[in-house]
Amino acid sequence: KSDLEKSIPRKLKGWTNKKDRFIILRDQDKEDCIDLKRRLANMCEAAGHPETVVRIVCFELESWYLADLEALSLAFEKPEIANNQNRSGYRAPDSHSQPSKRILKLVPDFEKVGGARAIAPYLDVENVRSPSFKNFVRAVRSFSYSE
Repeated sequence: KSDLEKSIPRKLKGWTNKKDRFIILRDQDKEDCIDLKRRLANMCEAAGHPETVVRIVCFELESWYLADLEALSLAFEKPEIANNQNRSGYRAPDSHSQPSKRILKLVPDFEKVGGARAIAPYLDVENVRSPSFKNFVRAVRSFSYSE
């Protein structure tokens, strides 16, 4: 996370194609969501790209996987995982401060990078169980790529 934040000004200042758009996505972790978003947006503005969209994942990216246990079950070939979706621990995934620990209970060999690659093809972009995922998808869809 600190590497991401250090690189934002340099990368944005060096980018000259005005048609390109940026989304910065970062885990909230234990930080105040509003302060974190404001700080990242200020960095983007100072780098000359105030139009950059900043989205904060509440609390970790793994919350999005808890919101879509069907995708997790398909990615790891464990159909029984999907049966947990309507249980109380999985209905509000953005409320879990450490969703990665909950993922490890379902998929003991889960690794963050490999897990993200495995689950990505199965994630349902229409899934609304995670408000932070829904907001991210909305931001991506809002970009206009007209010539």
